[in-house]
Amino acid sequence: MNWKTLLFSIFLLSGTVLLAQDVKLSDQAEIYVMTLGPYQGELYSAFGHSAIHLKDPVRKIDWVYNYGVFDFDQENFYWNFARGKMLYKLGMSRYANFRRAYEKDNRYIIEQRLNLTQAEKQQLVDFLAENYKPENREYYYNYVYDNCATKIRDVIVDNFPGRIQFDTSYVEEGKTIRDLMDDYLQYQPWGDWIIDIGLGMQIDKEATATEYMFLPDYIARGFEGATLSRDSVSVPLIAETIQVYEPTPEDLSNGVFTPFNVFVFLFFVVGFITNRDFKKEKRTKWIDPIVFTLTGVIGWWLVFLWAGTEHLSKENMNVLWAIPVFIPFAYMLNVKKLQKFLSGFFLIVSAWYLLLLLLWTALPQPLHEALVPLVLTMVLRGFYIYFDLKKQLEKRAKADTLPKN
Repeated sequence: MNWKTLLFSIFLLSGTVLLAQDVKLSDQAEIYVMTLGPYQGELYSAFGHSAIHLKDPVRKIDWVYNYGVFDFDQENFYWNFARGKMLYKLGMSRYANFRRAYEKDNRYIIEQRLNLTQAEKQQLVDFLAENYKPENREYYYNYVYDNCATKIRDVIVDNFPGRIQFDTSYVEEGKTIRDLMDDYLQYQPWGDWIIDIGLGMQIDKEATATEYMFLPDYIARGFEGATLSRDSVSVPLIAETIQVYEPTPEDLSNGVFTPFNVFVFLFFVVGFITNRDFKKEKRTKWIDPIVFTLTGVIGWWLVFLWAGTEHLSKENMNVLWAIPVFIPFAYMLNVKKLQKFLSGFFLIVSAWYLLLLLLWTALPQPLHEALVPLVLTMVLRGFYIYFDLKKQLEKRAKADTLPKN
């Protein structure tokens, strides 16, 4: 989940000899599930992070297993990123360096010591050692179903199949995956806007207890009350929870440069220009490509995400307002042969937008509130385009009926 961690993990590994060979644990070895708090400095760190900490003072082991590492040098990195086919991998780093990096960002660190027998600890570490081998360590990342947090859950479940019963008291009736994301994006207004636009109805289903665990905090909550079946007896999965680092309070603010404020400002600017155009009986030709290019670009982006990627972007109802054909139509308004068609097109689109605003809250996919002033801007300008083109057509038609000398 945390890309910043992914980047500095490569640095942490440099100069470190962490081999994937089998390790024979001493009877003082302990394994912890780490939950690392959100950081609002970057969008990619706003959801927190999860890892596994292995400590064995006798063997002088103090390692972190981290499923959040990727490599910029992987083949076709940027294209794979765009298509949602990102290869992530299991990384290892020294605990002290790993912890220090999170403390520097003032992120809380919680460690939950697993209540395992010596044999169970050895089994788990052997699994991680096997998973760390170059041929095994890579996996295709998915925002919700296969990330740094879900990997921690899966490691435990896969090693003790049928023996883990998680605490699911955190589940709230009716809460969707999108709602869960929104809980972490209150200080990321632009990130929230992009995610709401880019991800489709696949994240608007009610989240199951397992799906909650794509977020590190719910890994911690699920593990906290979980039980492990051993010899027909259920024991707590977590033996001890330790607050390793508690962040200092911070004053967080979104400022004024939010999507809603930006689009409200755009609405008033376009409204001023449109009012002036109406009084002067002309159309300011440069404003329309600006307004509709923004929407057209978003529309084509959504088409690409829906049809050409593995992101959770299918069945995306934002195409109801982000209409791809605004590019090229917004650049053809002065082509006389197309003006009759474009006049009708913008009339229909503007009327559709008004209907969409009325149906907004009834849609199965919630649309971001900042889109309201943007859609109103397009309504305003769309009706004026219809009015202006219709007037030009009438003038030409009238001119054609006049007798020619």
